[in-house]
Amino acid sequence: MASLRQTPLTCSGHTRPVVHLAFSDVTESGYYLISACKDGKPMLRQGDTGDWIGTFEGHKGAVWGVALNPQATRAATGAADFNAKVWDAIKGEEVHSFQHNHIVKSVNFSIDSNHLCTGSNEKLVRIYDLNKPEAAPQIFSGHTSGIRHVTFFDNNSALITCADDKTLRVWDRNSGQEVKRLDFPAIPSSMEVSKDGNIITTTHSNIVTFWNSKELTKIKEFMVPTQVNSASLHPDCTIFVCGGEDFKMYKFDYNTGAELESFKGHFGPVHCVRFSPDGELYASGSEDGTLRLWQTIVGKTYGLWRCIEQTPAIQENTTVINNKQEVPAS
Repeated sequence: MASLRQTPLTCSGHTRPVVHLAFSDVTESGYYLISACKDGKPMLRQGDTGDWIGTFEGHKGAVWGVALNPQATRAATGAADFNAKVWDAIKGEEVHSFQHNHIVKSVNFSIDSNHLCTGSNEKLVRIYDLNKPEAAPQIFSGHTSGIRHVTFFDNNSALITCADDKTLRVWDRNSGQEVKRLDFPAIPSSMEVSKDGNIITTTHSNIVTFWNSKELTKIKEFMVPTQVNSASLHPDCTIFVCGGEDFKMYKFDYNTGAELESFKGHFGPVHCVRFSPDGELYASGSEDGTLRLWQTIVGKTYGLWRCIEQTPAIQENTTVINNKQEVPAS
């Protein structure tokens, strides 16, 4: 396997930068991937192959945030048309639309799929009861700039947010009050909560930091070779991946911070990265308008990948789509 190079699968179809992505959990029919794009047309794909399933049509502005519920039966999107929408992910139909007063940057489902949280440039977080969509949402205020990311946390009893005011905050759902806070020297560009809920991964400048989610104490912090826009921790917490302004995807040892791999596949800055729920691959979205799927263990037979020996005709930017080798134009 030492002679093999990373061979990402390229998922095309978007016409503008891909700015966010999210996976479902593993279901009886596999797992799924949704992407947010400035073209206003979020797309649903089969997670392990990247095969296009459908496009959610209805937003009238750039889509900034996306989410799938664990079962992949519902999708959520937040957009520059000041709306957050919930969709039937099987039929592709709009189920709910929630009007805001500014751009909606982030959306996420509760674990039981009964509630939706949103974060917007209004500096507010909202929680909607999807069983009572006409009811007024619960509102959390305190951030002083637009909110970048929001997610449910601690068995849905809390929320975590990060914003352009250079803070990360934890909110108690019952009281609606901020209970913990972290201040950063620069705007936190991404935030991820581990599957077990114990570790929060953040990025800012060229730094990836891992936090104990209960106490908000720093576990580890590593500098990476580029301004980093997004990072994701493997489900078994042995490695993490990240990407940013130099177009590369990096893989690091979580325990030591040693760089394990770096691959250039995108033709623009990397905006978002996430590991699949089974940890076999990670996905990246870029300014170049594509999603790419990367193998966690290079050369392993999985999804559409097959073992390819390195030859002069097959370089690191080669893509494999539907088992056909294609070399993109430089």
